[in-house]
Amino acid sequence: MSSTTKPSTRAVVTAPAATRATSARKSRIDPLYYFFLFPSLAIFTLAVTLPAVLGFVYSFTNSVGFGEFDFIGIRNFIAVFQDEGVLSAYGFTLAFALVTVILVNAVAFLLALGLTSRVRFRAALRTVFVIPMVISGIVIAFVFQYLFSNSLPLVGQSLGIQPLATSILANPDLAWLAIVFVAAWQSIPSAMLIYIAGLLTVPAEVYEASSIDGATPWHNLRHITLPLVAGYAVINMVLGFKNYLNAYDIIVGLTDGGPGVATRSVAMSIFRGFEGGDYAYQMANAVIFFLISIVIALIQLRFTRGKGGIAA
Repeated sequence: MSSTTKPSTRAVVTAPAATRATSARKSRIDPLYYFFLFPSLAIFTLAVTLPAVLGFVYSFTNSVGFGEFDFIGIRNFIAVFQDEGVLSAYGFTLAFALVTVILVNAVAFLLALGLTSRVRFRAALRTVFVIPMVISGIVIAFVFQYLFSNSLPLVGQSLGIQPLATSILANPDLAWLAIVFVAAWQSIPSAMLIYIAGLLTVPAEVYEASSIDGATPWHNLRHITLPLVAGYAVINMVLGFKNYLNAYDIIVGLTDGGPGVATRSVAMSIFRGFEGGDYAYQMANAVIFFLISIVIALIQLRFTRGKGGIAA
């Protein structure tokens, strides 16, 4: 008579229990996490979330920042779209952000290519190019304000270049170029570091294989380097637009929004409105600006979807 081996009932019963015990241990959260989470969450709520919500509420009132107020509906929002000064600030801010993003990314990428190639003193050059990133924006603005108002006109006069013979900061048609230049000078180092990080991730074997196939440096740049660092370009563009749309300190230090209101940004309009008692009106302006910034970010992500592993 043949004997058959029966499965162990004990093993069948205890295996699910052991699995549940293991899952319970994995799902249990260390109380120390809550110790760090709740204070940070409370500070963020009090410093960011609550003021944002209150500001949104005040945008539907006639508040001047203190005292009593009445709800007036969407009249502030309608007034914003009819204010030529505010619309001019939006036009300047968007144009300034677009031009500066293009300039910064082009120069930063070229510098990154040079500083990752086989050139001498690469480490020293990287240190030199990073210096503008660690200097305060308002300090940079005041230094360049002196250069544009004094040193550059002297050079323009000596060389007979009439447009540079006077301060371009006093020229409504040229003042924005000075702001773009200074903003780019400060922003290029951070963008360059991101591009350097991207270029260093490209395997050397890829370039070796392309050289065996007879590829030229231009073909390597177009078909290998640019596609592989596209994700880093997306990062720089998103961060750049975010920073330039909120430009304030450099503009204040260079032109203070002038000549007239030729270089007044949206951020400057909002802050100056707070000082003038237009609290609720400028809160409506801030809400509109926030929504426009969100739309621009979504459009950027939409057009760059799939590049560098970024998905919208």
